[in-house]
Amino acid sequence: MEEILIKIDELAHYHDQVSPDLIREKDVKLGLRNADGTGVVVGITSKGTVLGYEKVPGGDGKAPSVKQIEGRLLYCGHDVPTLIENIHREGRFGFDEVAYLLLTGELPTVTDLDRFSKMLAKRRSLTKLERSILMQEAENENQMFALHSVISHLNRCDKNPESTHLADETNRCINLIAKFPAIVAYNNSVMKYRQGSNLNIIKPEPELSTAENFLYMLKGKRPTRDEAFLFDLALVLHMEHGGGNNSTFTVRSVSSSGANTYMAICSGIASLSGHLHGGANEAVKGMMKTIKKNVRDWSNRDEIKLFLEKILDGHAHDRKGKIYGIGHAVYTLSDPRAVMLKARAEEYAKIKGAQPEYRLYALVADVAREIFLERKGMRVSANVDFYSGFIYRLMGIPEELFTPIFAMARVVGWSAHRIEQIIQNKIIRPAYVTSLSQENEYIPLLERGKQ
Repeated sequence: MEEILIKIDELAHYHDQVSPDLIREKDVKLGLRNADGTGVVVGITSKGTVLGYEKVPGGDGKAPSVKQIEGRLLYCGHDVPTLIENIHREGRFGFDEVAYLLLTGELPTVTDLDRFSKMLAKRRSLTKLERSILMQEAENENQMFALHSVISHLNRCDKNPESTHLADETNRCINLIAKFPAIVAYNNSVMKYRQGSNLNIIKPEPELSTAENFLYMLKGKRPTRDEAFLFDLALVLHMEHGGGNNSTFTVRSVSSSGANTYMAICSGIASLSGHLHGGANEAVKGMMKTIKKNVRDWSNRDEIKLFLEKILDGHAHDRKGKIYGIGHAVYTLSDPRAVMLKARAEEYAKIKGAQPEYRLYALVADVAREIFLERKGMRVSANVDFYSGFIYRLMGIPEELFTPIFAMARVVGWSAHRIEQIIQNKIIRPAYVTSLSQENEYIPLLERGKQ
């Protein structure tokens, strides 16, 4: 590395590192998190409610405390597990219905759901220009990079991409929700084509649901009904997670500046590409692969605990000291999404003959929870990413599509929050305090010394 780059790196570390004492002195909420672990409230939304804590009033002049509770997730005031269970029990796929709920704040009538589903079906197919953009831009083997590139260029297909009229904004969001499955599936086909395979572009079928169509476009054959309902469940569970998750907050922040729909949604994709937000189910898969190689008896709790402790101590797997898929910024006692996926993963594993592997996943999650409680006094649980990758892999979905599928679902929440942010019409501008103790004086160039 060139000397100047080394020096820039060293100076950046020296000046940008902030001490814990200074953070306490300035009363700064790093990561927009309070000292008790709860998020700093920066806005109001009717879309998603994420509950993992409960404020307990203090008595005799004492400050309020925080109580951990079983995790809950609500979309527009509706409990998500109850919502999706009822929709599936009535024999319907949930994607369209829940997307309508998040966009409008209300569940659709029979007529409204029929009209909305037909609109999505009509818009799923890509136009000739949209397909050409995909072929030109989807050259990178990183599927999130390719997705970001394609979405950013879709403004070329919009007659008036800068219009901020609410009807135009809503129309664009619905258009993107409809087209994301085809874009993700086709990006994968283009990648394989560039690696030497035949180009396999399958047009979506109007009578199929969003979940059915994606699996059909991806694999070339229609999924079983059970498989499609399981994938539909995964999509609905990933659709929305409140305004504070990193990608949604990014979309809201960019939207608040007046940026157009395509740039705002691209900012969400960019955020989701980061390993601390998206990609967790890929990390879980890698960790479980290491565990399967190093643990001889998958049913031996003590052997699993010993190896997980090595991972946590940074002596095994990627040596980063993280047990992936365990713990969440808000959920503590349980992640309601993981609870639903775990139950369905067990059923699906039986169909696929993967019960031993499922039992290993379940045991790892249980032992990891035990280790965190013993070592750190922390109550944690498996999060949604712990089981989603396992399910996707049993479905034959390539690992590189795990995060794009997340985006394919979350674009619904991003769209709902973007519309809400535009209506609220307030630019997001939080404050930062300086870490410097005094103002610096200018020193002429020749007097600064040679270092």
